[in-house]
Amino acid sequence: MKQSRQTGQTEKFLAYSEKLRKLSAGGTTAEIRRAGYETGLMACSRFAELNGVVHHYHDSGPADARETVILIHGWDCWWMWWHHIIRRLNASGIRTIAYDLKGHGWSDNDPLNDYSKRSFPEDLHKLVEFLGLERFHVSAFSFGPLVALYYAKKHPGKIRSMVLFNFGYLENNAFIERFAPATINFAFNNLLRKIRWWLPAYMFARLVLSKNTVLFHDVQIGFESLGFCAPEAIEQTTAQITSLAVTNAVPELVERADMPILFVAGDGDPIMTSENTRRLAGYSRKGKFVNVPDCGHLITLELPETAGMLVLDHVLGNAASAS
Repeated sequence: MKQSRQTGQTEKFLAYSEKLRKLSAGGTTAEIRRAGYETGLMACSRFAELNGVVHHYHDSGPADARETVILIHGWDCWWMWWHHIIRRLNASGIRTIAYDLKGHGWSDNDPLNDYSKRSFPEDLHKLVEFLGLERFHVSAFSFGPLVALYYAKKHPGKIRSMVLFNFGYLENNAFIERFAPATINFAFNNLLRKIRWWLPAYMFARLVLSKNTVLFHDVQIGFESLGFCAPEAIEQTTAQITSLAVTNAVPELVERADMPILFVAGDGDPIMTSENTRRLAGYSRKGKFVNVPDCGHLITLELPETAGMLVLDHVLGNAASAS
């Protein structure tokens, strides 16, 4: 079994650092401001080899924090989608660990091309072991909750509480299982990922996914994630989230989870509807459901203050002293 170990920076991280350096040296005022902010964030970036793949994780907040939150991003996303939440939690004395799934963000691609629903939770397990975490909280969105729930099933008692954004029970059938992956893969791997200008991607997100105007910097963050993600990761995770076996197993995963779970839905989310989320919350032994009005699928970027407060309140309500 391969041992986890601290490693050097990935090529994707170094290339992004150089991009920011050039913006700082000759960009517009807005670009220089963006470069300075993101360079500051990168000071907390670390790298560890987990199960043979170098992973990036962002570790920030008080070193002596009593509570730690692991932030798990969603499908075709990366750690920086959490940057608003990170600031809010750190300012409240909470340590955050926001990591990139393999094949996403600044983490390397898997040389074995394994992006299965079983491998991601094992990477999380190795990260938890590597960091020496005893108990912690999780906040996750989109595909991230699957990773957290499969981890919780195999490693009960480790997660103190969860906040799950944009995740619910989806009706599925053989037709969807057969044809949805090809449609989704074509849209993302053959269309969106080949776009070199942020505006078309933003228009897609604004018209389909978001109910609110997103800050321009957050538009750029979302656009960057498209280029970082391995096509194979998109293909395999798409096949999994549209699989009958996976969708049918989700209620059982939620039923087995032994920690308080806050299910958060955007009232205008067309992908994972509020009713989908409410229905899934009903399977949880310690679940609560929150419906956020006038919000789409991208809550952490659409309404970051709301998202941050929801995570903070849930963590504090289920902290060590409150248990």
